[in-house]
Amino acid sequence: MRVETLLPLGKLDPGLRAAEIPLDLGRVVQDARLVEELGYDGLAVEETKVDPYVVMALAAAGSTRLRLTTAVAMAFPRSPTITAMSAWTIQKLSGGRFVLGLGSQVRGHITRRFGLAYRPPGPWMRDYVRAVRAVWSAWQHRTPLAFESAHYALSLMVPLFDPGPIEHPEIPIHLAAVNPTMCRVAGEVADGLRPHPVCTPRYIRDVMLPAMRAGAIAAGRDPRLAVAMKPLVCAAPDEAALAARVRDVRARVAFYASTPGYRAAFEVHGWGELAAELAVLSRAQRWEEMPPRISDEVLHTYAVVGTYAEIGRKLVDRYRGLVTDVEFSIPASTPREREILRDLVQEIRREAA
Repeated sequence: MRVETLLPLGKLDPGLRAAEIPLDLGRVVQDARLVEELGYDGLAVEETKVDPYVVMALAAAGSTRLRLTTAVAMAFPRSPTITAMSAWTIQKLSGGRFVLGLGSQVRGHITRRFGLAYRPPGPWMRDYVRAVRAVWSAWQHRTPLAFESAHYALSLMVPLFDPGPIEHPEIPIHLAAVNPTMCRVAGEVADGLRPHPVCTPRYIRDVMLPAMRAGAIAAGRDPRLAVAMKPLVCAAPDEAALAARVRDVRARVAFYASTPGYRAAFEVHGWGELAAELAVLSRAQRWEEMPPRISDEVLHTYAVVGTYAEIGRKLVDRYRGLVTDVEFSIPASTPREREILRDLVQEIRREAA
């Protein structure tokens, strides 16, 4: 099991609030060096408040061995050719350490934030990944660009815009997913699956992995794809500090439950009615009423909760045999916190061996 982290490192637990606080671009090179020193196998960045490709380029400059992943970058608002160029550039800069993690986003963001017409994301993503790979193939093998599908027709690549071959042209593509359709698409065309943090071990085992493997087998591919999980982690030095963080993570679980696109991950546990109730509260912007609806049973089903002394073992016990990569972090602002984090990385690696 690879052990990775999400930036920002050292400011707070990314499993709780990475989407809420802007990443400090001026520290990315320094933070990448720190991640490497702490023993992590890789680092990743979400597309929330910064361009993840810019962050990965900076991280490549600050590291020598870390795997670098967009976890995830939005696919559809960018042309496949633009995404292909960004990934190609970072792969060359990093010496072959880049993983292109792509996500589709939900309908509201597609139409109202990105200004695109909504289309079923599964078939769209299937064509998108194939289009990106067609562009890479044209560059690497010096062949004409000729890709046509229901969503894209690519046939022009003049020398001025052709970066040419690189030393490590095989760039892994991971797809973010919740529902079975996207899991199946990942099996068909991608190299890995990225379950959303709301996806529980039961949901991954019973719903996601069978769909992914079915897609791979139908496409004549090896069904043993990577599964990279960024769990919802709630960790603290002691029980008193943990109690304060639990309040935050209840709110996060409530928010996820209120999102229609994640409903299936709650229905599998019999909490579809709870999710529907929270969706009503969310639409009414009655945010303060939502966290109390998350019982301890629901909380511990969707979040890994524990002190620093417990969290490593809990992560391994929860995801052993289900995922190939796990991402987590704790604050690392002081020498003592860095020592704890270094030990945690090694503990997870030992426990997962």
